[in-house]
Amino acid sequence: MKTALITGATSGIGKATATRFAQEGIHLILCGRREEVLKELQNELGKHVPVHTLTFDVRNNKDVTTAIESLPEDFNTIDILINNAGNAHGLDPIQNGSIDDWDAMLDINVKGLLYVSKAIIPQMTARKRGHIINIGSTAGKEVYPNGNVYCASKHAVDAINQGMRLDLNKHNVRVGAINPGMVETDFSKVRFKNDEDRADKVYQGFDCLQPEDIADIIHFTVTRPYHVNIADLVVLSTAQASSTIVNRND
Repeated sequence: MKTALITGATSGIGKATATRFAQEGIHLILCGRREEVLKELQNELGKHVPVHTLTFDVRNNKDVTTAIESLPEDFNTIDILINNAGNAHGLDPIQNGSIDDWDAMLDINVKGLLYVSKAIIPQMTARKRGHIINIGSTAGKEVYPNGNVYCASKHAVDAINQGMRLDLNKHNVRVGAINPGMVETDFSKVRFKNDEDRADKVYQGFDCLQPEDIADIIHFTVTRPYHVNIADLVVLSTAQASSTIVNRND
């Protein structure tokens, strides 16, 4: 049976993917910063499959490496890596942007993805087998007003995904990205600094994508025959045409 490591597993797409994988018998390594939530998930999903949790911040390379090196024998062969950890911080024009927000987005969305990948890729290349799914965004395909640094971070994920696929091709490792549009998660709550009213308005007036929709697509992607690699997939709700064009009900 395969083992998957999922970053950002405590909420949203990561949690939904963990739940879907557990339903399908995939063993789980769940990673995040909130130990209590990870333990709750372990208790819940551990009824179906073996689950191990790792508590670390993807921004800290030493912690990432130490955590992954600590995996017990039953979990130290990672078949699937879901690079899901990521956040948006602020929605300001660039001249008003917060440097702390910029650092957080680049450290989590870009450097964190690299740190986790660096810790896991060697075992995949040694086995000549493995699958890496990088969770990007439509913000990595276009730029919208006030998106500046967040869009830049997701454009970086797009470039890393392409470069990773090229470099790992000769090692028989599958690499692909799933790039969702608006998904109803805590994403906007984080972006707007816990302003729940403002965050809720982002998803009002249309049928928004749900985390389970993306989890279904991730599961489909990792269960294709090994000669099939879904390299780059953009997913929108029917009501969303772009980052700025959404058909909302009046």
